[in-house]
Amino acid sequence: MPRLLCLLGAVFGLLGVALGAFGAHGLKAVLADEMLETFETGARYQMYHALALITVGWIGRTARGSWVSWAGWSFVAGILLFSGSLYVLALTGIRSLGAVTPVGGLAFIVGWVAFAIGLWKERP
Repeated sequence: MPRLLCLLGAVFGLLGVALGAFGAHGLKAVLADEMLETFETGARYQMYHALALITVGWIGRTARGSWVSWAGWSFVAGILLFSGSLYVLALTGIRSLGAVTPVGGLAFIVGWVAFAIGLWKERP
């Protein structure tokens, strides 16, 4: 499981850089400033949590508790729901997807709480 979380972190990191560059260069002339900012927020949070996934996977090599695993899968869900909904919102203007974004944000929060608990419980 730790190796898979690290791999997902690397893939999400790669996509975060690519989408961030696409937003900065390819969408600048196409999207309104507000939608461009929305897209960039998705890329920024994706990148933060891609790095968090790699960290969780790395820590998970020695801390085999389920809390650390929950943290990783919560970060994956957060990236897909939070960042994914912001990308779709920015590119399509479908505002109803805005209801999904807070669920992704909550997944990020759950991930950080689970990670903290996992680190606390796995202390030497």
